[in-house]
Amino acid sequence: MEITILGCHSASPRHNARPSAQLLEMRGHLFLIDCGEATQIALRNANAKFARIKHIFISHLHGDHFYGLFGLISTFQLLGREAEMHIYGPKGIKEAVLLILKLGGAYTPFPLYFHELSSKEPELLYEDDKVLVRTIPLQHRVYTNGFFFQEKEGERRLNTEAMAQYPEIQVCDYQNIKNGKEVMLENGTVVPNSELTFEPHRPQSYAYCSDTLYFEGLATDIQGARVVYHESTFLKNNEELAAKTMHSTAYQAGLTARNAGADALILGHYSSRYADVNLFKAEAQEAFPNVYLAEDGKKFVFA
Repeated sequence: MEITILGCHSASPRHNARPSAQLLEMRGHLFLIDCGEATQIALRNANAKFARIKHIFISHLHGDHFYGLFGLISTFQLLGREAEMHIYGPKGIKEAVLLILKLGGAYTPFPLYFHELSSKEPELLYEDDKVLVRTIPLQHRVYTNGFFFQEKEGERRLNTEAMAQYPEIQVCDYQNIKNGKEVMLENGTVVPNSELTFEPHRPQSYAYCSDTLYFEGLATDIQGARVVYHESTFLKNNEELAAKTMHSTAYQAGLTARNAGADALILGHYSSRYADVNLFKAEAQEAFPNVYLAEDGKKFVFA
């Protein structure tokens, strides 16, 4: 699982601070999560393969999370894209995108599908044989969702040393063994699958928690997520301002990661009022030890 931070700052873009956008690579998929201004420039800087992006997830309709979407779609048109594109976001996103494209005289020669969201309960957005994606309802000034990306459990892993003890096992048997089936030898002996295989690798999962007021139920909704991204707009000394604007502090992000049983926490969406982002890490570590700081252009790889 690879996460590329395309932008991780709050409010308006600056020369050294882009607003929210991330690229998640998981089991052959390349998911774009949020699309603040200059996202397509960040994608080029990251040498991302535009054509592989088929699903875009927009958390909410504040400009620092989706104003880059119009330009990105126009660029796809200029590049001669033919593959379909799916956009998931709050109700109203279809009207906004199509209006801007119409006013600019742009059109999309590729199929463009909108999946508008309005439910305040978690809902499944996408599923195939490898991954599933569902919403994480959040609490912000406008209707907002986070997104939970989860690998499905893979096949069991072959124990080649154990299998070598049974010459009767053929290559054609391997898939059945990886699927969990036992093996019956010619003499009638049944070899348990557990003797021939190891447990599957633990599935990866990623909870993207965009702009939100801190609330205890969030940890329940993302329980078991291996990696959590959580906004940390403010520090504890501005906790009242965080509550007023329906954002979170770095310490509260740490609490959520701890209560969710996560392996790692990535912080982002920093307010420009703080000169040193390392303060966010130190504060979050008061509640949760394994903390990383998002930086524009930074890649995180989790095996």
